[in-house]
Amino acid sequence: MPLPPLHDIYDEFEMLDGEDRYRLLIDLGRQLEPMTDALKTDASKVPGCSASVWVYPTAEGASLHFLADSNAAITKGIVALVLSAVQDKPADEVARMDVTAALAPFELGKHLSANRTQGVPNMISLVKDTAKRYAAAA
Repeated sequence: MPLPPLHDIYDEFEMLDGEDRYRLLIDLGRQLEPMTDALKTDASKVPGCSASVWVYPTAEGASLHFLADSNAAITKGIVALVLSAVQDKPADEVARMDVTAALAPFELGKHLSANRTQGVPNMISLVKDTAKRYAAAA
C-alpha cells in the first residue's frame, strides 16, 4: 500500500492534538514497505539521527522509490512523512523540490523533541543528493 500524499496526512494531522499526532506518525511508519535486514548497512544508515534510520533508494524508470526503516516507532513515522513527499516522483523533480518547505506546515520541531527531529535535515539531504545523482545519470 503506497504512502498517502503529504497533503492528506497534513489534513488529518491538523485535526489532532498531542498523543493522537504521535499515533498518526506511528501508524504512518507502519505503512512503510518492509526493509530487509540485508539493506540495513552503514551505507544506508542516515547519520545524525538519535534512533537508527536506514534509507535505501531504488529507481523505477525515471521515478525514485525509497525503502526505509527505523528502530524507533515515532522516528519511523517521521521517516514515512519525509518519504510521502518524495516517494515515486521523478528524480529531477525530487532534486528540485524544497522538502523542508513541504514539511514546514507540520511544525515538527514544535511538536516533537529535538532528539526526534535532529536527523530530519540529514535525511532530506540524503534523499535530495540521491535524486540529484539519479537525475544526472538519466
